[in-house]
Parts: sequence; structure tokens; C-alpha cells
Amino acid sequence: QLQLVESGGGRVQPGRSLRLSCEASGVALNHYALGWFRQGPGREREGVSCISRSGNDTHYVFFAEGRFTISRDDAKNIFYLHMNNLNPEDTAVYYCAAVLPVSTLKNCSPLYGARWYASGMDSWGKGTLIHVSS
Repeated sequence: QLQLVESGGGRVQPGRSLRLSCEASGVALNHYALGWFRQGPGREREGVSCISRSGNDTHYVFFAEGRFTISRDDAKNIFYLHMNNLNPEDTAVYYCAAVLPVSTLKNCSPLYGARWYASGMDSWGKGTLIHVSS
């Protein structure tokens, strides 16, 4: 069974950068499409970014576009979310997730865009908190 563990969260000043990591164990990550979600104070969990099984396709929700970069290193069984120019609205618990791409929708395809985030994940991490404040 795939297990995911996030790391890299913490307190950071506005305008700074952070890189989150999601390390997998139990199953090879190269079988999965991967993504990041977040849940801010008093808010619903929302999608942030996803990457296809091959790594050739990515998607970013509007607030992440141009600031965040998702990447994967299947050889190390780990994937990342690099975040630049953080602002207080980015304060949230960030979760990594993985899903077997049994359909095009579940493979973070450009055809479906943000619908991937609602397609149902197979595995979740427990989350890591990012607190952006001065």
C-alpha cells in the first residue's frame, strides 16, 4: 500500500520560497499521477497542482500559476512542490496525494484541467503546515 509523507513546511516570511517534499513508500511512485492540495484556516481543501504519471503534463490552479512548480523524481520515489513569492493567503496545511491513472481524467491531463482534483485520490499524506507571516 502506498504511503505518503510530506516535509518542508514551516513558518516563512512573505516573498520567500519553500520547497515541499512528498516521500513515498510501499509502492513505486511511477505508477501514479501525483498532486498537491491545501486547506487554509476556515476553508475547504482545494487543489494546488498535479503532474501526470509520465511527468509530461502538469496543471496549476490559478493562484499557483507562475509561482509554484511541481516535479517528480521517480528514481527517488519522491515528488516536490517548489513555491516562490509566498504570501499570507498561502498559509495552509499542504497535502500530497496520488492516484492510479486508470483514465485520462485521473492522469492530470490538459483535457480535463482542474477536474483532476475532484476525481478521487487513492492515497494521501497527513499534511504539512505552511505559515506565511512577517
